Amino acid sequence: MSVFPSLIVIGLAVAMPAHAEVSVRDDAGNTVRLAQPAKRIISLAPHMTETLFAAGAGAQIVGTVDYSDYPEVAKKIQRVGGYSRFDLEAVAALKPDLIVGWQSGNAAAHLDKLKSLGYTMYVSQPNRIDDVASEIERLGVLAGTEAVAAAEARRFRDRLAALRGKYAGKTSVRTFYQIWKQPLMTVGKNQIISDAIRLCGGENVFGALTQMAPTINVEAVIAANPEAIIASGMGDSRPEWLDDWKKWTSIEAVKRDNLFFVQPELIQRHTPRLLEGTEILCKHLEAVRERRRK
Repeated sequence: MSVFPSLIVIGLAVAMPAHAEVSVRDDAGNTVRLAQPAKRIISLAPHMTETLFAAGAGAQIVGTVDYSDYPEVAKKIQRVGGYSRFDLEAVAALKPDLIVGWQSGNAAAHLDKLKSLGYTMYVSQPNRIDDVASEIERLGVLAGTEAVAAAEARRFRDRLAALRGKYAGKTSVRTFYQIWKQPLMTVGKNQIISDAIRLCGGENVFGALTQMAPTINVEAVIAANPEAIIASGMGDSRPEWLDDWKKWTSIEAVKRDNLFFVQPELIQRHTPRLLEGTEILCKHLEAVRERRRK
């Protein structure tokens, strides 16, 4: 029996690359190309760390930033600083083949510097809930974990469709979403939380503002007269300052005791858990509708 066919097959196997080039388009509109799936990834935002894990790429993350605390194993990943200020030397020492940045969270100058140093960058900015599923898929391509990412994206879309079906056609609730007290901050029309409010049948009373997290004042909230006030804060507990609104008795939300809390990690991170926060938000707005009938 001739050995030539076997030798030819072996030769072809050696000649073929182990992995083909992968490419995706990021949220900044840039095409991100890698000669092979990333093996050493640095995440420059907590939500990107979580989404990389969801896409099956957690094992490839070699560096991340402060507050990257989900899933639990993410706490053990080496830090390179915070999302608003990171250490370039620490980044370089980890020799990443892919850096995942956050357009509205990382300083533009910092991202530009990394690009100028020759690092391959993927820039994240999901402004709509649907964008989360797409991002999971794209990160799966870049990490070579497409199967895991596709399954997770499918679960996300199925759950999102169920939520939309449940709350479609609900009467509108004028809603003020408060991120912080001092300065008093809310969300603008392009922030993903505004999309969550719309899904639940709410109307963001500051939804005409173009900034992601605009600073406002108490007088503006009083004038907007929301029927619901939703606050997040920093931790797992309801912020004490949410009840500070009770002194402003002319606000409809105060009159009806429609002051609600959603954990920030469930609503302020652009991750699969956003649907958990959205579901809580929807239940709060449904409570507002129920109180109208009493």
